[in-house]
Amino acid sequence: MRDVCPQCYRPTTVCYCSSIPNPPLCPKSRVIILQHPAEEKRCLRTATMLQLGLQADRCLVFKGKRFPGRWPELNVILSAPNTLLLYPSPAAVDIREISRRSDSISYNIVIIDGTWPQAKAIYTGSPILHDIKQVKLLISDTSNYIIRTQPADGCLSTLETAAQTLSILEKDEMYKEKLLQPLKMMCDFQLQNGAVSHQSKEFRIKNNSYPKLIGKRLNRVLKDAEHMRNS
Repeated sequence: MRDVCPQCYRPTTVCYCSSIPNPPLCPKSRVIILQHPAEEKRCLRTATMLQLGLQADRCLVFKGKRFPGRWPELNVILSAPNTLLLYPSPAAVDIREISRRSDSISYNIVIIDGTWPQAKAIYTGSPILHDIKQVKLLISDTSNYIIRTQPADGCLSTLETAAQTLSILEKDEMYKEKLLQPLKMMCDFQLQNGAVSHQSKEFRIKNNSYPKLIGKRLNRVLKDAEHMRNS
């Protein structure tokens, strides 16, 4: 058995805790993660990095497939007028518009943590989410999570989504710079030890290098991503 870091739960040889902000960051707004249970099984996940990078009360994680579930606290959060749901629906507005409206409001930023099909299933099965003001990120940044294949260009990990959103709402690029350091450290280590850099499925399909037939589910994901970029 390999020694495991008690903080990040990674093997001590690949622990990224030295790159975690110290002390943890304390933005005005807080991040609420609704995590699909399957995410816990992934060995390379980013929500833990976000939890460690922010003060405990600035990042709350709730696990399940339907919400609010068994947490009265979450029901209060999801019903609050200052709660925003990051979800790329046709009704979603650019997060930068929210940022321009007020410098003093603190928000609850709700992020669904899972694959795109899992996220859609959580949203569909949780009617309370449908009444929350929906926002989206319109950015051209490429994901730093280069050791994992993203479904489409512009898709970001949970950590990157939160870091970008906090930087916009807090009007401070420091959040993006500091919160992403653990992800960069982890990816650099993996690449130095045999991992390869991954292009998105969308990129490989466009360049005729995707080795599989495109199924209905992937085709829907790509269409959703294209619609989000053009909306």
